[in-house]
Order: sequence, then structure tokens, then C-alpha cells
Amino acid sequence: MLRLEARAEPSKVLSVASPVIALALTVLVGVLLFVLLGKDPVRGLQMFFVEPLKSAYALSELAVKATPLILIALGLALCFRSNVWNIGAEGQFILGALGGGWVAMQAGPQTSGAIVVAILLAGTLGGMLWAGIVALLRDRFNANEILVSLMLVYVAIFLLSYLVYGPWKDPQGYNFPQTITFAAPTKIPRLVEGLRMHAGLLLALAAVAAFWVFLFRTYQGFALQVGGLAPAAARYAGFSSRRALWTALLVSGGMAGLAGALEAAGPLGQLTPHVPVGYGFAAIIVAYVGRLHPVGIVLSAVLMSMFYIGGELAQSRLGLPKSLTGVFQGLLLFALLACDTLIHYRVVWRAAAPRAGAQKA
Repeated sequence: MLRLEARAEPSKVLSVASPVIALALTVLVGVLLFVLLGKDPVRGLQMFFVEPLKSAYALSELAVKATPLILIALGLALCFRSNVWNIGAEGQFILGALGGGWVAMQAGPQTSGAIVVAILLAGTLGGMLWAGIVALLRDRFNANEILVSLMLVYVAIFLLSYLVYGPWKDPQGYNFPQTITFAAPTKIPRLVEGLRMHAGLLLALAAVAAFWVFLFRTYQGFALQVGGLAPAAARYAGFSSRRALWTALLVSGGMAGLAGALEAAGPLGQLTPHVPVGYGFAAIIVAYVGRLHPVGIVLSAVLMSMFYIGGELAQSRLGLPKSLTGVFQGLLLFALLACDTLIHYRVVWRAAAPRAGAQKA
């Protein structure tokens, strides 16, 4: 019989190899899916793993999608390391887009380009406000942050719909649910002329370095992680669990809000009901595939961006449903969870015990 047996110590090899094995399993199951759907599996995998890397334009689009994933996943990694379960980054992303979008709508053709800073600050504050609601309810009433943050996602979606269908609707927009197109000075600066890759990528990479320093080279980062790994030891050492809760949620919400503002003033250029595309939920997978480490998050964000682009290409070129993107994301997460089991347990073979009758014979 195959059984799981606890390891004396977690396997360091599997802790590193687990994401790679999970990706290999995802690819294998993906091949079976393409075969069952009657599509060429080689052509299908090419859509996901080759096309997003083929040209400068493709790499630019990859960076556009990876930027919000990196920012959101960094904040979530801080939360998860602190044992705070923020599942509502999608709502904080929307509030960041609303905050940044409101500032952008105040600009005109003659506005200074410095308004971009105000847009990003407004988006960050919007995300922090939404996450602050979760922190307040958890702190004062011991409400479950998983449920509260998740439910606030839907409140944010309805708030966005109300604004773009109502007070913020463009009067010259032919009755489409959208705001005015933001003025040129509000646009996030492009890194390369003719491509959509923007300065948000540089912010994301700077945030990666800042989070690495905070988590692994500062006393405050050490205190947050101790609080997550061993709450009793943290209390004994005098670390404040309340401060850890507020810090983790506010930083996480601010990062998601920053990503929302960058998306609104960058690739979108206006607000529509289609602002939420699932980055907040996908970033949970990004954080875990990246092992809650800033550098690992960059690599997993690139992989998840390839899934997004591959899903769009598979829809347009192979006639497959767009939901295939979500299928690949889910497969990667479940494969990772299964592989992570082997970090703490090993599979052993044990012969079945003989039956009572057989023993008597």
C-alpha cells in the first residue's frame, strides 16, 4: 500500500523543485486537454510558452501583464508570511483604479505631467482604505479576514459599475459604460516608443528590491515573519500582533491599489466595468509559486503572464474558450499544492497486513 509518512525534516530539494515539478505536471495535463479538445497539443503549447516570447511586442505585452501581478503578489507575500490571509486584493486593485482614475479625470490637456505622481498616490491610498476596512473588522470584532476581504471584492465591483454607469459616465461616450478618456499628461510614461510597456515595470522591480530588504534585512520584517510562524514566540518577544495585522494589510492593500492606478492610467486610459480581470486572484498563485520570495515572485509573474497571453492567443487562433487561462492557472495551483505535500511527507510502500483467516492458516 502507498502511504504518506512524515519526514523528520522538510526536504530542501523538493522545496526548490516543487514549482518546477508542478509546472511540468501542468504542461502534461495541458497536452491531454488539447488532445481531448481535438487541437494540436504542440500548437497549443506554442501559444502559451513560445508566442509570448517571440518578439519585442510580445515581450512588451508580457511586461504589461506581469507588472500588476508582481506588485500585488509582493503585498500578498508579506500578508501570508505574517499569517494574515488577504484574499481580497482584487477589490483593493479596483479601489486603486477608482482613486487613480478620479484624479486622472480632473486633468486637462494643459495639466503638468507631475499629476502622474498624484494618480499613483491616490490609487495606493484607495487600496489601503479598502484593506483598512478588513484590518479594522479583524482588529475590533475578530472578523475573519478571509471572508471580509473576499466579500469586499464584490462591493468594489458594484461600486465600479455604479460609477461608470452613472455619475462618471462619459456624456460623449454614446451611452457606453465608461469614463472619459484620460488626458495625455496623465498617461504613465512608456519605456519604449511604440510599445505599451510603461514605467510601472521599473516601480515593480524597485518594489521587489525594497521588499527583499524589508523581509530579510530589517528588524520589522523579522518581527512580522516571526508573528506568522510562531505567534506565541512573537508575543513572548514583545512583538505586537496588532501592529503586524495593520502593517500587513495596509501594505498589501497599498500595493494592490498602486497596481490598479497603474493599470487605469497606463494600458486602459479610462475606467470601464472590465477593469477587474482577475489579477488580484491570480496574484495569490503568483505569490505561492514564487515561494513568497520577492525574486521568485518575478519569475512566477512572468509565467502567469504567459498563461494570460497564451489564453488570448488560443482563443483567437485556435478557437478555444478564453476560460482556458483560468484552467491553466488552477492546474498550476493544484499541482503545486500536491507537490508541496512531498516537502513534509514521503511516499512509502508498505505491504498490506495479512487477514485474520490467513494468520490462523
